[in-house]
Amino acid sequence: MGETYYYHQLNKQQQAVYYAILKGVQSLEEEFVIPRCESEELYNILFRMRLDHPEIFWATGFRYKYYNDSPNLIFVPEYLFKKNKIIEHQKAMTARVKKLVQPAMKLSEWEKEKYVHDFICENVYYDKLKKPYSHEIIGPLGQGVGVCEGIAKAVKVLMDALGVWCVIALCGNNPEKGIKYRHTWNIVKIGGTYYHLDATFDNTLSNGDGQSEIRYDYFNLSDKQIFRDHEPLIAPAPKCTDGDHFFYKEKKLSFTKVEDVYKRSLQAAKKGKTLTFQWRGGFLTREVMGELLELIRKAGQEKDKTARIQLNWPQAVVRISYQDAGLQETVLMEDANISEQ
Repeated sequence: MGETYYYHQLNKQQQAVYYAILKGVQSLEEEFVIPRCESEELYNILFRMRLDHPEIFWATGFRYKYYNDSPNLIFVPEYLFKKNKIIEHQKAMTARVKKLVQPAMKLSEWEKEKYVHDFICENVYYDKLKKPYSHEIIGPLGQGVGVCEGIAKAVKVLMDALGVWCVIALCGNNPEKGIKYRHTWNIVKIGGTYYHLDATFDNTLSNGDGQSEIRYDYFNLSDKQIFRDHEPLIAPAPKCTDGDHFFYKEKKLSFTKVEDVYKRSLQAAKKGKTLTFQWRGGFLTREVMGELLELIRKAGQEKDKTARIQLNWPQAVVRISYQDAGLQETVLMEDANISEQ
């Protein structure tokens, strides 16, 4: 699985520290000895260990003690709960994960990925209050709430349990763009190929309009596609070079011709169904979008309907629902960019 990806990015000395911390916190030790290293290096090793092992939800920080002439440090972990509470939560999480993955065990890799993605979009709400447990798996899997870090960790725990390779990806902030905090998502390996999967962004789009239809704007994207609206990674991760197997293209909902947009919009207006598609016919400029909007309006008018349009501009994804002609047309610019510390 992908569970030790970040371990293998470390040198032998760092791996020894990583392993000592892992064993200590798994055993819920109050303090334990680890090989000596610098404070910043120690933080980075713990950080990587927690990316590899999101099931260890209780170890959130640390202090350390040392003697000048000693080759070791005494590591003092900071736990989110008291020991008996950790054991209680741990049993609950193990049982919860087992129960959740059971129906998907015999599915294909792609179907398992979609199963986990859909579970997050249907059952987890983005926690704007940012409770401490929202950054860990017990938020999404235990309380039904989470921020992107907790959601990415929950995705990895579920994918690991289903036997699908998965790691947690992390980008930095960018104050110049107004992005105050880092963001976390996943990289998965499906059919031997790496893809980006951002369940948090799809979750915020799926829940943001009061409707229940699940969005797949960030399902199996390449580096080129994901970094249209994600900052560069701050921890090395596998390259995702395949831009041809994202969800909307796989489902034949990625259009290159304006007549296809018109034809499918007409069907949606006639049947009263929502249409979500991705535009792949060159850059989605304002001129191109204007042309598409005219065709979407025309399709609605022919069926005596008014369009409600939602637009994810960076990913060129358009969602259309038609309503009674008496209602005013709306065009909503969507922003899935929710991130946190």
